[in-house]
Amino acid sequence: MRAAQGSQQAALKRVLSQPWVPYPDSLLLTPNPQAWTLSPSTIMALRENDQSQSSKNGLKEKVLTLDTMNPCVRKVEYAVRGSIVLRALELEQELRQGVEKPFTEVIRANIGDAQAMGQRPITFFRQVLALCVHPDLLSSPDFPDDAKRRAERILQACGGHSLGAYSISSGVQLIREDVAQYIQRRDGGIPADTNNIFLSTGASDAIVTVLKLLVAGEGRTRTGVLIPIPQYPLYSAALAELDAVQVDYYLDEERAWALDVAELRRALRQARDHCRPRALCVINPGNPTGQVQTRECIEAVIRFAFEERLFLMADEVYQDNVYAEDSRFHSFKKVLMEMGPPYAAQQELASFHSASKGYMGECGFRGGYVEVVNMDAEVQQQMLKLMSVRLCPPVPGQALLDMVVSPPAPSDPSFVQFQAEKQEVLAQLAAKAKLTEQMFNQIPGIRCNPVQGAMYSFPRVQLPPRAVQCAKELGLAPDMFFCLRLLEETGICVVPGSGFGQREGTYHFRMTILPPMEKLRLLLEKLSHFHTKFTQEYS
Repeated sequence: MRAAQGSQQAALKRVLSQPWVPYPDSLLLTPNPQAWTLSPSTIMALRENDQSQSSKNGLKEKVLTLDTMNPCVRKVEYAVRGSIVLRALELEQELRQGVEKPFTEVIRANIGDAQAMGQRPITFFRQVLALCVHPDLLSSPDFPDDAKRRAERILQACGGHSLGAYSISSGVQLIREDVAQYIQRRDGGIPADTNNIFLSTGASDAIVTVLKLLVAGEGRTRTGVLIPIPQYPLYSAALAELDAVQVDYYLDEERAWALDVAELRRALRQARDHCRPRALCVINPGNPTGQVQTRECIEAVIRFAFEERLFLMADEVYQDNVYAEDSRFHSFKKVLMEMGPPYAAQQELASFHSASKGYMGECGFRGGYVEVVNMDAEVQQQMLKLMSVRLCPPVPGQALLDMVVSPPAPSDPSFVQFQAEKQEVLAQLAAKAKLTEQMFNQIPGIRCNPVQGAMYSFPRVQLPPRAVQCAKELGLAPDMFFCLRLLEETGICVVPGSGFGQREGTYHFRMTILPPMEKLRLLLEKLSHFHTKFTQEYS
């Protein structure tokens, strides 16, 4: 008995050393998981025992502890790379050590990391980057002339003609000009001002920077930010860190995750009782839900934001990823400008894009941008100041972004190969989106809306009451319990819907559609068999 308690305490201490992991995930699947009944008082006793032992050993208590650290950071959660991913890493290590498992590999379907899932980089992008990083290759006959011209052009715009030099804080001027031209082409000729474009470390850094500008007040005057539920956890994490108020508005699952202005009004009305809502975030195409907003919906959202004096934040990083035949991407900037006055001249907007997603999949280079529209000029200077504190975005990421917004022209030698590679990636993603929807909807107890865009499905899963009860006894969200069992028994790593938000009493998980087609088909088949077995076990 004492040995068992000691084992529990040792394992729990390991988990408590990572305070953002709120449960002993690697121990859930013991023969008797109901045995995990450690109370909060037991947890506190373990911590006090640690402190007592330190005192006896003559060690001073650390200056920085869970009790003395920034409490806002403790509230931060990020499900996409949370505890279930830590367990996946442990399982991979165990497989390498020869530990026998009911699977031969861990399939990480938890995150939209295209190249980690086997997607090949676009050749032209990598050729230009290679030339920029090692200019001696400019004399090599192995690279096409247009790639060499592009590399020379980028290097000429860099300090010391090197990617290793800092750029100005808002990004290399030439690349910002290319971004402005890209936006103008995308939006049918509507001008974009280079001075309103800031390059960033992926879209995430720019999103957090804009949120920092918006957050103010205390108590009932604290800034509230409306975010969609389900949401990408960057938003909830950033708002927790900034001590702002998260205001949830629910997407309509019964209408393919549509955004309803009536729901926005409900959320805003209720929020005004306890905070001061100042911003509205929209993710289009949706993450994790994969929906693509119609133009009519975007117009309605802009009118709502204008009437209610809300700053609009448009997360448009999946704008290249639209698959459904009846869907089309419309940028908030384009719709706003075409609506004319008073909206075009007054509604404040920040729109975000990234080199990480789309057909590019260059996540690791961390290239992105934000375009601000109708932002107060003095606030825009404050935004530049915030960016200056971090010096500049990674210059190789800026160079990569330049190729994304200014790819080979039809007259360039690299155009045919570039176009073929781009279309192949997008065609594969469209096929995988359709396959995912079809196969999920063949599984009794799972329902999946059409994956109109982005890189994920967010299916709804029915869980037996006994499974829900068992999860509650363990202190787990029921969909987390389901996903952990799935990981342990099949090696498939997905993220529970509770990490993104969902309506009370519903359960989901997010799964990327990025795995190669045959691996994706096998994944879906294994998931189907697991769900059947899990349902029988807890029925």
